[in-house]
Amino acid sequence: MGAINLAATSNSQWIFPLSALHSTPSWCTSNIPLEKELYDRSRGVEFLYRLGVSLVLPSSAMYTAATWFHRFYMRYSMEDYHRQDVAASCIFLATKTEECGRKLRDVAKVVCSKISHTDVTKIPDDSKEVEECQNIILLTEEVLLEGLCFDFVVDSPHADLVDLFEACPNDPQIEDCAWSIANDSYRTPLCILYSPKVIAAACYILAERAIEGPHSSSLDARIASPAPSASLPTPPSHKSQPPGTSRRAIEFFSFNEMELANVADALSILLEYYGAQDIQGSCQFLASVASIPPPHSSAHREKLYKPFAHVAAAATQPVNSSTPEYVLSQGGTPSHGGSSTPGKLPSSGWKPVTESAP
Repeated sequence: MGAINLAATSNSQWIFPLSALHSTPSWCTSNIPLEKELYDRSRGVEFLYRLGVSLVLPSSAMYTAATWFHRFYMRYSMEDYHRQDVAASCIFLATKTEECGRKLRDVAKVVCSKISHTDVTKIPDDSKEVEECQNIILLTEEVLLEGLCFDFVVDSPHADLVDLFEACPNDPQIEDCAWSIANDSYRTPLCILYSPKVIAAACYILAERAIEGPHSSSLDARIASPAPSASLPTPPSHKSQPPGTSRRAIEFFSFNEMELANVADALSILLEYYGAQDIQGSCQFLASVASIPPPHSSAHREKLYKPFAHVAAAATQPVNSSTPEYVLSQGGTPSHGGSSTPGKLPSSGWKPVTESAP
């Protein structure tokens, strides 16, 4: 029992109020606008995922590394520490804490491969670039350890999703979609704003609404508190429950009013993130998700995201399919087999990196 309480206390110190995003070191010391910081955080996690997939890391290691990435930038500016250096150091540290060790040289080679768009097999082990990359990873890791206060405890919403799937079996398509949205949630700062179960519920509810379609119940209906009259005797009804009225996640987690408000905010942030993507030319499913109306309870909040195309243009950086965040796969529905997204099942073990392209 004591260990559980210790873990809960450890994670609670890393949950920040939403207002904290407006006073990060990147803004306070470097005058980096929030929309630019969120854009670069997303790009950093995308790079982190690509490293993890190429190194055949288990999904849990990538989720842990992504969480550390967001925690790090609550204490240091993105101007002082480049997102790719921090992502690489988070991945290397996660290979040690998650017991899926990789050699520093192998991590550095994959980093060089991704940055230079060179086949990893064509990068010599003793090249100058690999040596420099190893040094950068180690130096950044020292700052990372200090920034994390040597607190490596991380809980993932995926664990809560697994519990929900087992307790309340549903359409496999909804479960797959919820898993993909949970992967995408790490491209946002949700992991430092809300508890894992709140994020898990938001991902599941959004997946239900996306799969069941625009004619199903709204997000507001799915997260609304039970009406006071619900406990009163009512005439029997023989009408079947209309599709889209499921409250599986809300009932499973037994949320209080404050937690329901957090679920609404998490849903709103996820929808903002998807809406910020360059939807033209992307899959129809992504466009349908981005068009879902957010909960009304979060309408008063100032939007965090601006269109990534506008942010990239302001930073004179092009938006393309390899750098920013192409999410929910590029097919019809979410997939876990993509080249830059953790899969639903953990990898079976370390294999040499033999990919033919970075």
